[in-house]
Amino acid sequence: MRPVRRETLPVLVANEIRNDIDKGTFKPGDKLPTENELCKILGVGRPTLREALRYLEGQQLIEFKYGEGSYVVDSIQLKKVRTTSLKREVILELLEYEIIQSEEEGKDVSAQIKKKAKVLMKDGSLEELERFYFELGSLKQRADFQYIEPTQIDEILKNASTDHSSSIKIPKDEILVDRLHGAWLGRCVGCIMGKPVEGWTKQQIESYLKTTGTYPLEDYFVFRSDKTQDSDQSFHPTLRESTRGHISFAARDDDLDYTILNLKVIKENGFKFTPEDIAEAWLSYLPFKKVYTAERQAYLNLVNEIEPPASATYRNPFREWIGAQIRADIFGYLAPGDAALAAQLAYKDASVSHLKNGIYGEMFIAALIAVAFINDDLEQMIRIGLSLIPEKSRLHEMIENVLTWSKEQKSWKDVWEMVNKEYGKYHWIHVLPNLAFVLIGLIWGGGDFRKTTTITVMCGSDTDCNGATVGSIIGAMKGKNAIPGTLINPLNDRIKSAVFGYSDTKISSLAQETVELVESIEQH
Repeated sequence: MRPVRRETLPVLVANEIRNDIDKGTFKPGDKLPTENELCKILGVGRPTLREALRYLEGQQLIEFKYGEGSYVVDSIQLKKVRTTSLKREVILELLEYEIIQSEEEGKDVSAQIKKKAKVLMKDGSLEELERFYFELGSLKQRADFQYIEPTQIDEILKNASTDHSSSIKIPKDEILVDRLHGAWLGRCVGCIMGKPVEGWTKQQIESYLKTTGTYPLEDYFVFRSDKTQDSDQSFHPTLRESTRGHISFAARDDDLDYTILNLKVIKENGFKFTPEDIAEAWLSYLPFKKVYTAERQAYLNLVNEIEPPASATYRNPFREWIGAQIRADIFGYLAPGDAALAAQLAYKDASVSHLKNGIYGEMFIAALIAVAFINDDLEQMIRIGLSLIPEKSRLHEMIENVLTWSKEQKSWKDVWEMVNKEYGKYHWIHVLPNLAFVLIGLIWGGGDFRKTTTITVMCGSDTDCNGATVGSIIGAMKGKNAIPGTLINPLNDRIKSAVFGYSDTKISSLAQETVELVESIEQH
């Protein structure tokens, strides 16, 4: 039996604060007392208080302002929260994506269902919309859907190849230290390189680079806030800190937050951590407004005491997007040489917010990183990762396609065209096209860090996620010295994060923590 989770106290604390908001003790726009003050007033510890505040933030009663504290939302927001539990525009967006996701999963979304959805989305009441959303969950699989995509770990491995492991060979201490440092640095560099153009298409990126005289990409992006005659793309002023000549640290990004948070989870729980431990860490250490898509929906579910694995399914149409895949890296770092272990650790994390291909993406990347510490044959690495996911899944098929196309085509751009033709129908945050771009970068980069990261970013879509992933893999495979100093030096060994307790940390310290954790786990 597992210890009973202490959920009651945070909920009671949250209700106490909410009562004071309802009574007007804390008015709209008021800043709440500091954490120390609230702990003294309520007679609880800081972890309990932080979890209570996360509940209130998830209920949109308070908002956390980075570096300032917690505030009661303004009166207009508060009125909306009190009048309806789910705003109409929110459920309309979720419904739209749910219909798309259901079709992609092979559900029988008939023309009649689409017609009913169109009518309800125009004139239906909130109650009718919620009832219809619930009914979508009972749709049956289409007879012509050719894929087998389980979500339970035993079924995933049962439907994968028979070889579920690589030969485990831990690198010598000094090599492991260098490669773990390289992995952390590579992730930071790749993330910051892709951050300014997140969500841009390949064509938009190419146009911007040519306009600024920096095509093809070989370094961080040059900052330009104004549009030009040759390019309709420009950077928001807040992105200046992630552009060439303006970088002094790795700017805060969710792609980096989760690597830090999952390191903390395993430090506190070891490899026996559970999805519930991941969920508690989100609520305790991650601000609600710093999580997105599938993670935000899962976070809302957790706040409302919908636990894993239901947290991944309830009103979560983003369950096969890239969010789980970006959380994979630390599991590969902590299981060097053991692809099967890395994948199974990643599964426990992914199941909090994702299903099917969303889970497979995280398992695959974790396995790939684990193998990178002992193997520099990229195709062999990919094949080992591939052996851990269902053979008849869309993600498995996509990886095989990219491997085949890369042997048939003359350039990465030709492969990109093939990927875009086959997978361009998916949302730009979906796991399938983005993992395809990661593979393009790895295959055509040939193990060279600069070439791998720049090709990957130039593919477009979720560029910070993809840049971070390939940077992490090449860093683990080649070590710190394989990353050009012109890319490392601007970071000044600093990383910013929204994870409580890690707002401004040394990258080298995180790498050292990881080394020590690997060593302590090996001893046990």
